[in-house]
Amino acid sequence: MSDKRPLVGIIMGSQSDWATMRHSKETLDKLMITNETLVVSAHRTPSRLTEYATDAKKNGLKVIIAGAGMAAALPGATAAITPIPVLGVPMEGKVMGGLDSILSMVQMPAGIPVGTLAVGRSGAINAAIMAASILALSDPTISRNLEKFRANQTASVIETPQNQYDDKFGRPK
Repeated sequence: MSDKRPLVGIIMGSQSDWATMRHSKETLDKLMITNETLVVSAHRTPSRLTEYATDAKKNGLKVIIAGAGMAAALPGATAAITPIPVLGVPMEGKVMGGLDSILSMVQMPAGIPVGTLAVGRSGAINAAIMAASILALSDPTISRNLEKFRANQTASVIETPQNQYDDKFGRPK
């Protein structure tokens, strides 16, 4: 994967967001989609954000996944600068459990879209799958990888629950 330019950028507001955003990277890696990760704070490193978002298309990125908590400004600020799709992942927070972040991300003004996913790990994984779906529209290899990923996911779901109990009274084994 390292011999190709990244197609997806994964950015996050701080190092503490990596615990969640690593799930985006891991999912993209499973799908064999080149990606890069960077800590970019809309408030503390605005120049880094401006440079990254301004150069994203020129650098070959097709989608940016941006994770942020608290004010959750990173996805919106990124979308305001770059013409490529931005997918937002709200972080679980201590104040409102991530509700504050998700509300910040979905309240974008008309013309500055952010595709906002679920709070936390599920959102990070789904952002990667959504990025893959976008890329699959024009890349047959990514399309096949995504179809295989989804088929494997479906096949991994058992049809009938496994009995975890020894007897008819429900006592554990």
